Amino acid sequence: MRGIWAAAALAVLWTGAARAEVTDRSAAGFEVVESATIAAPAGKVWSALMRPSAWWDSRHTFTGAAKNLYIDPAGCFCEQLPHGAVRHMTISYADGRSLLRLSGALGPLQATGAAGSLTFALKPDGSATNLTLTYDVGGYAKGGLAETYAAPVDMVMGQQLARLKKYLETGKPE
Repeated sequence: MRGIWAAAALAVLWTGAARAEVTDRSAAGFEVVESATIAAPAGKVWSALMRPSAWWDSRHTFTGAAKNLYIDPAGCFCEQLPHGAVRHMTISYADGRSLLRLSGALGPLQATGAAGSLTFALKPDGSATNLTLTYDVGGYAKGGLAETYAAPVDMVMGQQLARLKKYLETGKPE
């Protein structure tokens, strides 16, 4: 597990694609903010956000294959398992152009008493798009949410944003 978080940190540093920061932390939770300017129009960024199988890192899935990720018409950000499924998050707000908000606990946070709100805010900037990802996580986790999870979640979210940026700019997430 530690190797995955280290690899994620290196990927973020290597690509230089996103600005990342744990902007707030307390015993009750934390906030992670990531931002990047993507050389693609907002409509193209939105379309990619709705297809996580194209850019999400397979190392951060339960099946080890991002191709199993999907967002369905009912708003489930889910992953198909060989004999079932995982609901990673649920869309709580989507305007189709500038704001996508998902509710849920990603990855190892699912095994805790944590809840999260993950927001992607898109702002057109000429032919580019400024994208800000904010993930607010609160609740209970043994050892504390911020102490145990803030830094690793920040690294993984930074990696995902870097992969999305690279996918949109080159056609390949890696």
